[in-house]
Amino acid sequence: MADPSVDVVEGCRLPVLRKNQENEDEWPLAEILSLKDIPGRKLYYVHYIDFNKRLDEWVTPDRLDLKKLQFPKEAKTPTKNGLPGSRPSSPERDVRKSLELNGQSASAPSRGKSLPTPKRKAESVSLATQVTAATPVPSLPGPAEANQASVYPAMRDPSFSIKSREEHEQLASLNTNGTARRLIPSQPGRKRKNCGGTDEMVKVFQNNSPRCSTIYLLPGEDSQDSSDGIPSAPRMTGSLVSDRSHDDIVTRMKNINCIELGRHRLKPWYFSPYPQELTTLPILYLCEFCLKYLKSLKCLQRHLTKCNLRHPPGNEIYRKGTISFFEIDGRKNKAYSQNLCLLAKCFLDHKTLYYDTDPFLFYVMTEYDSKGFHIVGYFSKEKESTEDYNVACILTLPPYQRRGYGKLLIEFSYELSKVEGKTGTPEKPLSDLGLLSYRSYWSQTILEILMNLKSENGERPQITINEISEITSVKKEDVISTLQYLNLINYYKGQYILTLSEDIVEGHERAMQKRLLRIDPKCLHFTPKDWSKRGKW
Repeated sequence: MADPSVDVVEGCRLPVLRKNQENEDEWPLAEILSLKDIPGRKLYYVHYIDFNKRLDEWVTPDRLDLKKLQFPKEAKTPTKNGLPGSRPSSPERDVRKSLELNGQSASAPSRGKSLPTPKRKAESVSLATQVTAATPVPSLPGPAEANQASVYPAMRDPSFSIKSREEHEQLASLNTNGTARRLIPSQPGRKRKNCGGTDEMVKVFQNNSPRCSTIYLLPGEDSQDSSDGIPSAPRMTGSLVSDRSHDDIVTRMKNINCIELGRHRLKPWYFSPYPQELTTLPILYLCEFCLKYLKSLKCLQRHLTKCNLRHPPGNEIYRKGTISFFEIDGRKNKAYSQNLCLLAKCFLDHKTLYYDTDPFLFYVMTEYDSKGFHIVGYFSKEKESTEDYNVACILTLPPYQRRGYGKLLIEFSYELSKVEGKTGTPEKPLSDLGLLSYRSYWSQTILEILMNLKSENGERPQITINEISEITSVKKEDVISTLQYLNLINYYKGQYILTLSEDIVEGHERAMQKRLLRIDPKCLHFTPKDWSKRGKW
């Protein structure tokens, strides 16, 4: 379909042929990010609109549908921040930016230092947006409503009727002064006054009938919502959150073709700031033990004769079977930490890479065999976090994904929080894969507790949101959003109850049967340090 007479330039949009998951041909709309000439043909680097950036690739002219070519409009494509060579934001990022600006203007200033509005790629946040928009967080009962909760056997009170739900819907559509009010979707990290300080009691129903699919917000005088119902934007402060000021034409393109790490060859998904002279190599070689990057196989072989490491530097704080975790101080092992960040940036697009690793701890998970401890994945965390973050970045390397290692990393981070006596939450924003992993982990962890509740002294068992948070070390906001995501919270006789349907129970049991890898707290040898006294550096 290529027409040599048509001049395709950077910024053009047109359908491009690609294979979908079913190996069928499709023609999604794509943007031309770059062009290059090689002997005999021309190549185009394309970004598929509404697809994740990891699918970006170089394509040949025969895959372009030039009949539907859309040229960039000069009047609407200013250079970003006045920098030459920068591409403007895509429409999906502009929509996201406008939503964030509206949310920020309608909310009270958040505590902590402020950062520029993140201009994240829509692909990396689309899943989070879809999930949170469909799952409003209920306003939990305040002190006057915190009555004793009960667990009923497999039954439903006949008074929970359509009429009572309609009556409550009318209540939920009004605020305290009687004016109409919109239902507020949940916001990650959102804090509500009536969710803190009160140990809210929640009823739990074990019910064989289908679960209630609709959840309403009960308005209260202490609500922090804005008067017009616009939710506050999710907080984006943190250690490694990208402000996207580097989001120009260079960083939008993958710069490393292939990485050889031990017995694996990895195809990077995103840009990583390796030295520019290495980006033209067909293969970048890494030592799998110290993660040093080398330009050729001969250099790697020479390096291996000198490298004495057979495991990540640092202290081994966990070992069970072939799985080990090593704790690495970003100040004491700066070279390894920087090399780890460079590798991780190839597969993480939503965080900024900083070479200043001193304020961070890195927890590297490895698999052991006769040749040494091979890196599987890692997560980093701030030595001191004012936001209760227990994870800054988290990654399972592609060869080890879909094998349960992601949940194992998440579970390990919460085991550390339990030893520290704190509740924790991952730093936002999460990548699409990170959000899926955390949603799954939170759901399984909370359901495991609810299903194991037992009655005492003949009374119906009861539990509070605070108790769930204390048992799991999952921050209360994440507990509430997960219960809402699972559609477990329902309004019943003036109280909020949890309804466990048969489908939920069966689905959880099937998932737990497949989850073979678990952290054994007895194998953890970890003593938390008081970094406020030691200092970050």
